[in-house]
Amino acid sequence: MRTLLFSLCLWPVLINAQIDSTIAIPMVEIHFGGHLPGADLSERFGPNLNAGGSFMYKTKKNYLFGVESNYFFGRNVKEDVLVNMRGSGGFVIDNEGYPADLRVTERGIGIHLIAGKVFHVLSANPNSGLVFSLGAGYMQHKIHLYDAQQRVAAVSGDLKFGYDRLSNGISFSQFVGYLFMSENKMLNFFAGFEFYEGLTSSVRKLNYDTGLPDTKKRMDVLYGLRLGWVLPLYKKRPQEYYYN
Repeated sequence: MRTLLFSLCLWPVLINAQIDSTIAIPMVEIHFGGHLPGADLSERFGPNLNAGGSFMYKTKKNYLFGVESNYFFGRNVKEDVLVNMRGSGGFVIDNEGYPADLRVTERGIGIHLIAGKVFHVLSANPNSGLVFSLGAGYMQHKIHLYDAQQRVAAVSGDLKFGYDRLSNGISFSQFVGYLFMSENKMLNFFAGFEFYEGLTSSVRKLNYDTGLPDTKKRMDVLYGLRLGWVLPLYKKRPQEYYYN
């Protein structure tokens, strides 16, 4: 009976408890999303998917610092680097005179150092809210050629490098979205819009399909949605209470 009375007396205190200040949280993040290309990249590729991860550290003042990596991929390749190999039916013919199973896809990576801030707006606790971040780092992309049956001599071994349009360079990123950190450390996620701008150039000295060097300075843009799951490494919960 005393326990019940004590609980009833304590309940209003719990309801009116004050939320503690923000805490520092190391975080491991896993994310996925989709991009649309812009500027020069839109001439080479269509929409793609991306997946990646990051390690971030949120300070007690809700500043974010960390490093992230992204892998993006897709089947929509607009630039036809195999045009000179195609027959009248539009197929690439293999060494034995049959249509080749030659698959052309997009592959790319991005690695960035990140700095940002969580703003305590529309949030369940002081460690959640609107988030904005900026990044600087490296971007690389190429046209990936896969000869499933290895019957196309023109793209065997190192010869395929003359067609892959491998390009890389410095890049910048921006993200705006929402970060939610729960009390039980289980339901932690973020979602928002991301943007990438890469100042890239070709790594290859010569494109075999054109017979010309590629000396163009590129502006490669990606933009789209990102969703992610967060594994916080803190020992104490993001929402704590004290009693007057």
